[in-house]
Amino acid sequence: MSTDTASDPLPVRADGLSRREASVIWLLLGAAFVAILNETTMAVAIPHLIADLGITALMAQWLTTAFMLTMAVVIPITGFLLQMFPTRGVFLTAISLFSTGTLLALVAPGFEILVVARVVQASGTAIMMPLLMTTLMTVVPPASRGRMMGRVSIVMSLAPAIGPTLSGIILDTLNWRWIFGIVLPIALAMLVVGARWMTSIGETRKAPIDVLSVILSALGFGGVVFGLSQIGGAAESGATAGGSTALTLAVSFAVGGAALILFVWRQLRLQRIDDALLDLRVFRAANFTLSIVQVLLMSVAFFGTITILPLFLQDVLGLSPTESGLMVLPGAVAMGLLGPVIGRIYDRVGTRVLLVPGAVVTSAILWFYTTIGESTSPWLLLVVQTVLSIGLAMSFTPLFTASLGSLPRRLYSHGSAVLGTIQQVAGAAGIALMFTIMSATMAGAVTGGMPQLAAEATGFRGAFLIAAIISVPMIVVALFVRKPADDVGEEPVAN
Repeated sequence: MSTDTASDPLPVRADGLSRREASVIWLLLGAAFVAILNETTMAVAIPHLIADLGITALMAQWLTTAFMLTMAVVIPITGFLLQMFPTRGVFLTAISLFSTGTLLALVAPGFEILVVARVVQASGTAIMMPLLMTTLMTVVPPASRGRMMGRVSIVMSLAPAIGPTLSGIILDTLNWRWIFGIVLPIALAMLVVGARWMTSIGETRKAPIDVLSVILSALGFGGVVFGLSQIGGAAESGATAGGSTALTLAVSFAVGGAALILFVWRQLRLQRIDDALLDLRVFRAANFTLSIVQVLLMSVAFFGTITILPLFLQDVLGLSPTESGLMVLPGAVAMGLLGPVIGRIYDRVGTRVLLVPGAVVTSAILWFYTTIGESTSPWLLLVVQTVLSIGLAMSFTPLFTASLGSLPRRLYSHGSAVLGTIQQVAGAAGIALMFTIMSATMAGAVTGGMPQLAAEATGFRGAFLIAAIISVPMIVVALFVRKPADDVGEEPVAN
């Protein structure tokens, strides 16, 4: 089955898209924005949920852990789903799942139903970004991909910044249910508009789904992400690594690691007949692999830093949740506004002029964070965080475009799934790693007789040091990522 866009009678715009194709991309951008906005609102609400629902901090952690686990399980199979089913059906399914989960969360009578709601939300969210990226790469001409990917960066920068800020404002004035109450009408509007205007783009093919691959993927990626989330949660709550915690971690990583090995083996066999759940031949493209390595490094450093920084602002500098959320907002706005500009630069001159300065700026700011303390001015951090966001903007747009643009068209969906999976797992690893280092360093400082506030600042500096060290290889990798040719060919990638 296929949907041919070549016969589209609508006029073509300056960017090479028909009005129908442009409408589909804008609709997907809006839906992805809402989904990511929702994903980032929950962390600030956890203390309120603990008090309101009468649950422990360990139980409350499942509201984020369950979301992350679902994302880790669903994203790897999106490459297969996007090839099997038309754009319209996939979009309506995803936004319907997200809307259903949001409604369920709004009316949830207790903790258990709220966890179920988060799982349903995540199952829809996990499909959104791969669907957006695959559709964009399919319909946008290579010469215009940078500027269109710049619009994706608006979604990826503004939504994570607005989420905590919006959540803080809501929690300061209303209760936690309004977090979902505000998102729900927007999601329903997207559903109605999508049902009216969404059309299918690209081609689909029929192939049997390999159930064993689905099981191995769920156990592998789910096990690893669960183990990483438990490390971060244990570090945050000050738990020791002994007893049941150590056993849980060992089992999670053992099961996850073994399942991932079997999953890779299974995909290598199935891709010979083009039936792989996640086609690993994407890694045959050297530029894609280099870009993914850079995305991995950036995700570890970025997601860990963006999670730790608001805690530093609140615990050490004494800012409120709303104030700490507002601190990262100017940088996110700058990142969003620069996205299309950076995309145009990429279209004209390629990657190096963006990636290398972006990596240098990002690394320099992360090294600066290793020097902050109790007397650091919030206004200075506001400026510094804005500069960091600009450095990240110079990196993400060219990386996403160069990585997927290095693949044959038929592997776009699998490349998008790999990209999303790497971001999810690397982000969880960065958060877990930085929380662990922060907790251990802080505990050591307190044991050594350091005052509590100074000990907390020392712990945060230790965490930022890890991010800074990870950022150094980014500069080296940035030198080797290239803008791919406008047409990389449609020949099958070698087995």
